[in-house]
Amino acid sequence: MHTIEPYYNWRGLYVAAEDNRSPFYGVEYSEFFFDKKIYDHLVHPQWDEFGSNTLYLKVLFACYERNFAIIELLGEWNDLLYNDIMTLKRDFIDLLIDQGIDKFILIGENVLNFHGSDDSYYQEWFEDIPDGWIIGINFSDHVTREFQEFLIDYYILLGGNFNRVSWRTVHPNKLFDLLEGQIQKRLSY
Repeated sequence: MHTIEPYYNWRGLYVAAEDNRSPFYGVEYSEFFFDKKIYDHLVHPQWDEFGSNTLYLKVLFACYERNFAIIELLGEWNDLLYNDIMTLKRDFIDLLIDQGIDKFILIGENVLNFHGSDDSYYQEWFEDIPDGWIIGINFSDHVTREFQEFLIDYYILLGGNFNRVSWRTVHPNKLFDLLEGQIQKRLSY
């Protein structure tokens, strides 16, 4: 796992550590000192901690004019044992919402498992962004099924076309436009 780096090709467009509105403003990263881990597996030092024992993230892009953020995830999303959604919501998402972000693109191709509990924090997140949305893209099929078993897909749009998005090949604004267009299609049916 230590070789899995957050996507870096958009660094010329956005760096959370240089964004004074970001929860990670001013964070300095090591390229060589591996101080993060999931269980007994080291994690690349470029990932950001938000308080979870098993899940890390990276804000790849935030656009305050269009009110969206693209967030890449790594690890095990464990609500059952560690209540990751509570920590994510309280210690990270709420800070972005306070900055006007109400559309969230969660990249989940490096989320290994999901262990659900209840949906109350997902519901709260959803209710806190009445004009926004949450989309999970490129989650593994088994992780998507696990989210669906706990009815989390009521709050986070995922699966289907959202699991086949070629996000690395487009500008972040184009990705946003593409996903927003898919949402509009779903709403018009």
